[in-house]
Amino acid sequence: METTAPSSPQEPQQPGGPRVSISSAAVEAIARQLKKRGTPEAALRLGIRGGGCSGFSYVIEFHDGPPRARDRIFDHIAADGTNVRVLVDPKSLVYLDGSRLDWEQTLMQQGFKFVNPNEKSGCGCGSSFSV
Repeated sequence: METTAPSSPQEPQQPGGPRVSISSAAVEAIARQLKKRGTPEAALRLGIRGGGCSGFSYVIEFHDGPPRARDRIFDHIAADGTNVRVLVDPKSLVYLDGSRLDWEQTLMQQGFKFVNPNEKSGCGCGSSFSV
């Protein structure tokens, strides 16, 4: 199991291999959601599933309990000191390598957004992509 050093919530230092960065805005949003849910010890799981208009869709879900044996673990610390853990399974990491999870908040919407350099095209609705 690999863990990133929680030195900076924006760009974790990671020992080689595929990586996913988490913006400081996303770290803060995750911490808020975990507190709101009442499970600050839980993690957020990022992944990829087959399906959607373009072939793949992103998955963001809560994960209670310990990480799976082959999960890649990304640990961060929110501004208020809350530990934020993000998990990615090895198959999803292939497609998410080099991606950044960000949090966007506009007048019309708010939510997580993937910035994925592996994405070749996306569907019109914005919920799926191809590589």
